[in-house]
Amino acid sequence: MIPLTALWLILPAYIANASAVILGGGTPIDFGKTWKGKPVFGPGKTWKGFIGGTGLGSLVGYLQAFFFPDSFGGYPVLLITVFSLSLGALAGDLVESFMKRRLGKNRGEKWLVADQLDFVAGACCLCFLGSEALRRGGISPGNWFLETFSVWHVVFLFLFTPFLHYSINYVGYKLGLKEVPW
Repeated sequence: MIPLTALWLILPAYIANASAVILGGGTPIDFGKTWKGKPVFGPGKTWKGFIGGTGLGSLVGYLQAFFFPDSFGGYPVLLITVFSLSLGALAGDLVESFMKRRLGKNRGEKWLVADQLDFVAGACCLCFLGSEALRRGGISPGNWFLETFSVWHVVFLFLFTPFLHYSINYVGYKLGLKEVPW
C-alpha cells in the first residue's frame, strides 16, 4: 500500500516535472544572464515550462482532490499542499540546474542521482514548509506533510523515482522531446 499511496500523493510533482519539458520553450528564466561567467540556470529552464508545469501539476492534484477528497487534506489545506508539490518540483529542478552550472556541467550532461531526485526533493521540501506555515498560521491543526508521508513513503519515492525518471526520459528522447535519454 505504501508504494501506491506514495505515487498517488507525489503525482502532482511528477506531472509538473514531466510537463515542463513538453510545455517549455521560449524565454529562459535567467533571461540568458550569466553569473561568474556561467549561465545562471541555462536555456532549458523557461518561463513557459515553469509556469505551465506548475499549473498542470496543480490541476492534476486538484482533480485528484475533487474525485478523492481525502487525498490532500480538506479545503483550504489542499490548495497549498497541491500547489507546493507542483511548484516545489520545478523549484528543486531549478536548484539542481543552478548547482550543475556552478560545477561546470553543460545542459543535458549527466549528473547521476541529482538529475533524477531534484524534483522529488524540491516537492517534499516545499510541501513540508507550506504545511508547516499552515500549521503555524492556525489554518491546519498539524503539518499535513509529516502526518501523511511516512519515512517509508519518502524512501520508496527516492528509490523508485530514478528508475521511473530514466524510463520516461528515454521515451521523451525517442519521441524527440529531449536531447538526451537521461
